[in-house]
Amino acid sequence: MLDDNCIFCKIAAGEIPSETVYEDEQFRAILDLGPASAGHTLILPKAHFKDVTEISDEYAANVLKVAAKLGKAMKKGLGCEGFNLVQNNGEAAGQTVMHFHMHVIPRYAGGEDMVSWDPKPAKREELEKQGAKLREALKD
Repeated sequence: MLDDNCIFCKIAAGEIPSETVYEDEQFRAILDLGPASAGHTLILPKAHFKDVTEISDEYAANVLKVAAKLGKAMKKGLGCEGFNLVQNNGEAAGQTVMHFHMHVIPRYAGGEDMVSWDPKPAKREELEKQGAKLREALKD
């Protein structure tokens, strides 16, 4: 199932040219046009899912296999020392195209600090309240 108005559906289907680095029956992986580092790749499902909450179990399992394969190739082919897997869900989380996709971002020694946060200690009572809310929501 494709969405005729989705640019990632069109790229995944090969209707819009891209620098494809990997393809199988479920996914097309392309180099990002606005890379965070050299070799930054996007894994696009060939079926349309808005975000991780809609992706099928089969695609969800297989996207990690593709990501691992790409990460290994990045280390070998590009000489990166590591890589990040990034997957944003919703505008507030930085998702700009509403088609599930996973970023595989090569990380080089001395490179940019791209994925970081400043951890702050959590209060026990706040953790308990958040935990209770999440456990309740998971019952649905």
